[in-house]
Amino acid sequence: MVNAEDVITIYQHLLAHGIQVWLTGGWGIDALLQEQTRPHKDLDVIMLVDDVVRMRELLGRDGYTLKELWSENRWDIDARGVEIATAFVLHDAAGREIDAHAMRLDDEGNGIPAWENPEGLFFTQQDLSGVGQIAGVTVPCLTPEKQVECHTGYDLPDPHRRDLERLHARFGVGYPDNWGPA
Repeated sequence: MVNAEDVITIYQHLLAHGIQVWLTGGWGIDALLQEQTRPHKDLDVIMLVDDVVRMRELLGRDGYTLKELWSENRWDIDARGVEIATAFVLHDAAGREIDAHAMRLDDEGNGIPAWENPEGLFFTQQDLSGVGQIAGVTVPCLTPEKQVECHTGYDLPDPHRRDLERLHARFGVGYPDNWGPA
């Protein structure tokens, strides 16, 4: 499990080394809500392709190793010519997991996923402008609307349904197309 202290430690460690991440998934939603609403098995982040190698090196020093590559992983080349995974999970001996997906920014600052993206997911500057708090620390995250969009294309488990209900109650955002009775 990844607790609030873990999230802040990881986020601040990466930020101190110039690595930008945007929180998504359960912690991203809880950041928007400014409270932890449930336990989280992992920390989901979106990051830049050119930061993957440094992020893996930094977290590797803290005991994080590659657990798996997501099926949507696509190998890409960063600015230094290094081949990198674009959709992967790291974990440590304590069972903490970091689920990372890498993107590139276009000239307008919009995020283009580097992983296999059959749905055509795209992150506008606005989508990346979400701001939340975890344990009183301000963190960047996806906006509530983009969080909802990221919860499409799969059967929503109950915890994800409750997350979306909370976003709807707090921000008035709609539900994804795959929403249905629980």
